[in-house]
Amino acid sequence: MPAGKVGETPGETKMKLPRRKLLHLAAGAAALPMISRMANARTYPARPVRIIVGFAAGQAIDILVRIIGQRLSERLGQQFIVENQPGAGGNIATEHVVRASPDGYTLLAVGSNNYINASLYARLNFNFIHDIAAVASISRTPNVLEVHPSIPVNTVLEFIAYAKAHPGKLSMASAGNGSTSHVAGELFKMMTGVSMIHVPYRGSALAFEDLLSGRVDVMFDNLPSSIEYIRAGSLRALAVTTTARSELLPDIPTVGDFVPGYEASALPGIGAPRTTPIEIIDTLNQEVNAVLADPRIKTRFADLGVAAVDGSPADFAKLIADETEKWAKVIKFAGIKPV
Repeated sequence: MPAGKVGETPGETKMKLPRRKLLHLAAGAAALPMISRMANARTYPARPVRIIVGFAAGQAIDILVRIIGQRLSERLGQQFIVENQPGAGGNIATEHVVRASPDGYTLLAVGSNNYINASLYARLNFNFIHDIAAVASISRTPNVLEVHPSIPVNTVLEFIAYAKAHPGKLSMASAGNGSTSHVAGELFKMMTGVSMIHVPYRGSALAFEDLLSGRVDVMFDNLPSSIEYIRAGSLRALAVTTTARSELLPDIPTVGDFVPGYEASALPGIGAPRTTPIEIIDTLNQEVNAVLADPRIKTRFADLGVAAVDGSPADFAKLIADETEKWAKVIKFAGIKPV
C-alpha cells in the first residue's frame, strides 16, 4: 500500500502539506494586504489627493483648507485638490469620506459642525468619532459677542445685566440651528442664565444683514467676517469667545474674563477614513504641522483673525472628543433640533 494513512487515496496523500508549511503559507497570505498598505504608505502621495469640504467655496473652513492644500501640494509634489460637497450641515461630505477607500487620497475638512452634528442629529449613517481618523488640527477661530449699537451696553457684565432686566426681549441671530454661532450663544445662555430669543437664518450672510440693520440685537459671529464692521463702528464688540484675546482686537476682552470657563471656537482640521494606515496619517500630520510653522502661513492666518493650532493626531483626537462632549451638553440643555 502507498505511504499514507489508512483510508487515504494516493491523490489525497500527494495533496497533503505539512502543518507547519500550511500555517506559514497562510500567515504569508494574511500579511500581503499589510505589506501592500505599508508599501503604499512609503510612496504616498503618488497621485492627487482630494480634501472634501462640506460647505460652499468661500466660507472660512474652505479658505483655510485651500491655504493648507496649496502648501501641501508644493511640499509633497502632488496636487491637494479641495472639493466642495455642501449640504446637511456637512454630513454629506463626511459620509462621502467615511465610505471612501482608506488610502489617504480622500480626506475630510473637519469642522466644528462635525462635533455639533454628532448630538444634533438623532440618526446619522456614520459615527464621526469612530469612523473618521484624526489627522491634524489647523487653527482656532474666535467668534465675537457683538451687538447693534442701539443696545445700551459696552461690556459683557452690562450685557448680562441688561438681558436679565429685559428677559426674552433681546433677539439673538445665528447662521441656523446647530451652527457655531447658535451653540456659542446657547452656551452663553446656559452659563449666565440670561434669556434671549433665538432667530435662526439660512446662513450667516442673512443673519449679519439683519444685525447690521438693527432688526436683531446680538450675534456670536465669527470674527473674520465681523472685524471691518466693528472697526467702522457699525457693530459693537463686547468680547471674543476664545480663552485668549485676538490680535485683531487686542483691546477687546474675552467672554471668559467675565464668565469663567466659557470658550467657543471654530476648530477645523483634517480627517481621514478610519482604517487609513498610520504611516500615511503620520506623514500628513508632520506636513500639516510644517505648513503651520511657516512664518508666511502664520501671517496669513493672523490677517484672517485665526491662530494656528498644531499637534499630533492624538492631540486632535482628544480635541474632537472634548468638543463633541461639550456641545452635546449644550444641545441637550437648549433642546436644539435640526431644521
